[in-house]
Amino acid sequence: MLSPVTAPSVHPELAAFLERAAQRLALQPPDALYRENIPAHGDHRFSPELLNELPGVPAKPAAVLIPVVDRPDGPTLLLTQRSSALRSHSGQIAFPGGRIDPGDRGPLEAALREAEEEVGLSPSLVQPIGYLDLYLTGSGYRIAPVVALADPGMVLHLNPDEVSGVFECPLAFLMDPSNHVAERREWRGIMRHYYSMPWQGHYIWGVTAGIIHTLYERVYG
Repeated sequence: MLSPVTAPSVHPELAAFLERAAQRLALQPPDALYRENIPAHGDHRFSPELLNELPGVPAKPAAVLIPVVDRPDGPTLLLTQRSSALRSHSGQIAFPGGRIDPGDRGPLEAALREAEEEVGLSPSLVQPIGYLDLYLTGSGYRIAPVVALADPGMVLHLNPDEVSGVFECPLAFLMDPSNHVAERREWRGIMRHYYSMPWQGHYIWGVTAGIIHTLYERVYG
């Protein structure tokens, strides 16, 4: 279980976000993480046919870290560009994260471990805020997103095998629903509906955009 975050001196926009997050994010991991019979959020909310495309095995528990960074001009979210050498979702925009390993004590430890492995973000520079709704992906993962504050003085060291770059996108842009573009494309004979959030040459879409939209719904909706 997480402890409530206290951040006495932050940008006013971040202070307002933290106040809402304290009321609306969970301090415990989502119950549905290991229970297939409990529905989860996901792109299937807009394209129910995607459920028929899920692998015929239990979904794999996973976790991502949603790092919120306090900057002088306003808070940002830290995002990664996945390496083009990866077998799945290569080159896409993502949050640090991955599968929960047997040695992890839960989604928080997994998210922190993956963030350190991928971009060199030390767990000592991360202050967890809370858990977002579970997100089910079409590739068969049940993701527990962990929202957290990341120290703005962090120095990152990217793992080129997993990440080709990082960038920060303003939280105000991502929490503005007018920037959540509803798109659709055919995938395996299914017309898939999803969100995208293009920003300064970065095409945020799919699962990452879906998680960001869920964060908006949970904190501001």
